[in-house]
Amino acid sequence: MKEYKTDVGRGCTFCNGDTPEDTSAKACRGCYKLGEYDWLADIPEACEGDIFEVRFKNTRKGFYRNASDVRLEVGDIVAVEASPGHDIGIVSLTGDMVAKQMKRTGFRSDGVEFKKIYRKARPADIVKWQEAIALEHRTMIRSRVIAADLGLNMKIGDVEYQGDKMKAIFYYIADERVDFRELIKIFAEQFRIRIEMKQIGARQEAGRIGGIGSCGRELCCSTWMSGFVSVTTNSARFQEISLNPQKLAGQCGKLKCCLNYEVDTYIDARREFPRINAPLETLEGNYYLVKSDIFKKQLSFSSDPNNAVNIVTVPLGRVREIMSMNRRGVKPDTLQSAQDMSAKEEQPDFKNVVGEESITRFDGGKSQSRRDGRRGGRSGRQGDGDRRRGDNDRRRGDGDKTVQRNEQRPKEEASRADDRGRRGRRRPDERTAGRGENTQPREGGQRQEPRGGQSQGRQGGRRRRPGGGNGGAAGGATGGGND
Repeated sequence: MKEYKTDVGRGCTFCNGDTPEDTSAKACRGCYKLGEYDWLADIPEACEGDIFEVRFKNTRKGFYRNASDVRLEVGDIVAVEASPGHDIGIVSLTGDMVAKQMKRTGFRSDGVEFKKIYRKARPADIVKWQEAIALEHRTMIRSRVIAADLGLNMKIGDVEYQGDKMKAIFYYIADERVDFRELIKIFAEQFRIRIEMKQIGARQEAGRIGGIGSCGRELCCSTWMSGFVSVTTNSARFQEISLNPQKLAGQCGKLKCCLNYEVDTYIDARREFPRINAPLETLEGNYYLVKSDIFKKQLSFSSDPNNAVNIVTVPLGRVREIMSMNRRGVKPDTLQSAQDMSAKEEQPDFKNVVGEESITRFDGGKSQSRRDGRRGGRSGRQGDGDRRRGDNDRRRGDGDKTVQRNEQRPKEEASRADDRGRRGRRRPDERTAGRGENTQPREGGQRQEPRGGQSQGRQGGRRRRPGGGNGGAAGGATGGGND
């Protein structure tokens, strides 16, 4: 069964089989430091030279001569000459690109004897190479402990073993000169190899480790930058960048190398701007320089020397005109000319056509349907509210009618009481006839009043029985006679 293992520091993948003869290695494109793109690879007329660029761990590279005339391509793993023994590396550039790379990196080939490329790596070489790689991390940790025990002011950042395990390179950082003669003796006794101490700077260390910068891209020192120049705060001043150490410093703790990328352009553009050491004098008052925009060729002035208030932006030509007037002792009426005051500010030509600045650009159809549903629910609830308002209005109207009825009810009751009084004053035959009338339901189907009328009539009859029952009989007879 084959086992695959990737080494990011060297940019290759190892394939280990059941036997050492089945072991192989393959280069991974883009998975290493200081990668290049061979844009002449597809041109058939490109000549093939005998000088090749070979890369090793992290940012270490070298130029070697193909003395054995082996046909090599980019990505081939080769055994190259080392001192002592041999080393294992990966071919990174061939042909005309090697000469261009030498010129870019400042490598001078005049009078230099190139080391040789022996052959392509064999399975036995790859097995030994993997054994050497496995010792690097453990050796680095042990070497740091030894350096700390000796009290040396240095930091060992990386250890790189040679392909044949005969030699190791110790990369260290130190702010001052370090006497590591005793350290080398201890390393030789502990690790049983030849020791090479190589001092690097903070930027080289950051390039060997790698990382992501504040711009979101991989560090320049680990992708393409091989030579480092000094960076000062003057580069930030020329570009009017805030002198904030936390923003100007990179991962190495030094000033960012990208501060030098555009400083020459800013210096050339600033040559057109006059040096303003005194405020501009006008009849309105003095104006002090706040900032300058070299791209728009405009300068901003403030009426207060200590605070940025009443900011006025003036073109470069107007500033030169006012400065020449002040030298002659003349003060203009205003800082801006009449033409500048009448001119309208141009709107920015940026338009969000693609919608990249919209915070709702990732909302899908579901969210839209939910919003539509909510709007529909709101409109439905609004319709229900309108219906409820209409019902309430109807109830108010019914209530008004009820109030009117209640107001009319006392009058009706008073009239009914008068009717009952008149009935009580009638003759017995009229009362009897009135009972029949009172048995009919009144308005609204209320039968309480007829019942009261019947009971009153009965009580009236009972009151008259003890004293004059004959009168009642006579009245009935009389009534019958009248009928």
